[in-house]
Amino acid sequence: MSASYPPARRVAMVSEHASPLAALGGPDAGGQNVYVAQLAGRLARRGYDVVVYTRRDDPRLAEQVTAPDGYRVVHVPAGPPAPVPKDELPPCIPAFGEFLADRWAAEPPDVVHAHFWMSGWAALAGAKGLGVPVVQTYHALGTVKRRHQGAADTSPPERVAIETAVGRAADLILATCQDEVAELVAMGLPRDRITVVPCGVDPDRFAPVADARRSAAAPRRLLAVGRLVPRKGFDRAIRALAGVPDAELLIAGGPEPALMAAEPEAERLRAIAEEHGVDDRVTLLGGVSPARMPQLMSSADLVLSLPHYEPFGIVPVEAMACRAPVLATAVGGQLDTVMHGVTGVLVPPDGDHDLSGTIRRLLDAPDLLARYGEQGRRRVLDHFTWDHVADGVTRAYSAVSSVPSLSGAVR
Repeated sequence: MSASYPPARRVAMVSEHASPLAALGGPDAGGQNVYVAQLAGRLARRGYDVVVYTRRDDPRLAEQVTAPDGYRVVHVPAGPPAPVPKDELPPCIPAFGEFLADRWAAEPPDVVHAHFWMSGWAALAGAKGLGVPVVQTYHALGTVKRRHQGAADTSPPERVAIETAVGRAADLILATCQDEVAELVAMGLPRDRITVVPCGVDPDRFAPVADARRSAAAPRRLLAVGRLVPRKGFDRAIRALAGVPDAELLIAGGPEPALMAAEPEAERLRAIAEEHGVDDRVTLLGGVSPARMPQLMSSADLVLSLPHYEPFGIVPVEAMACRAPVLATAVGGQLDTVMHGVTGVLVPPDGDHDLSGTIRRLLDAPDLLARYGEQGRRRVLDHFTWDHVADGVTRAYSAVSSVPSLSGAVR
């Protein structure tokens, strides 16, 4: 039976640097782009009138484009029509807000959903005086980034102050996990205006691939996936491999393979592998297309997700959707997604834990790994599909606006 959805309601999404139409893989094109595209598409197919406002970063872009899923994308003329690193975008935000104010004065949306702190800054300026509620999703927090990166943090110095002001002014904040809720409350933001709606995955695309498993004689396969940056913990996986004989480690992420030789983090990881005598068992795959990722994940005996910190962490959810067992650090959203002893294993983010020993014990228990994989897939279907995300977001919209909810009140 097909679902019955409400008549169209006007939803404005603001995603200043992360266009839902952007090709993934660039330095500022990743999870937020996917989130906005998937959510906008789900809402449009349910009958909502969705417009996504993103910055024009190419003079050839049309002012407005209709995406295949039915939502519209407006390219806002704010700053130069050229790529600008997101940490250098604050001077462009006042013009972005003025554009929204002009557009919405003529035809105000029923609700505004801002993605990232600068989008919230622009959205609040655009909605000022209109009585239009603003819902904020941060996707990442400056306080967390500053704590973990210290002097290496390239965020604008005003980020945390503006991020906090945005949270105080927004009608509702959507956190992606319970750890983010704690961070937001520590910033002084009101708990009663924060609700959790996690990120999602497409379980039809990320699904087990039946013929992906290799022969029993092949080495046991460990897989790590993510951007090639130190905080992802790939170095820890390489060091652990030294204590896991007869296993290989594949690392998927970074630029395309032809450009990996010039990638500094790849060079660092190769040096660590050589130092620990495992360079013949570590393969840096470079960037892997989303189309290939389900087969790669399905081929793994164990997926390692070992970041030092992680706002949400979509890799464990994608792996579980492919029925792959997960070993993850107990940080951020991974505390919500990976159920310790049910869908995988959580380990401390510091280096004191005997990671090699944990990996060996898991690889020596194939029945346990199979059970983790089965339970992981079930958990994704029950909690982490994009339809679940759309349900949670529309409940949030309903709590602050006249936009009808699809499935009850915000919990």
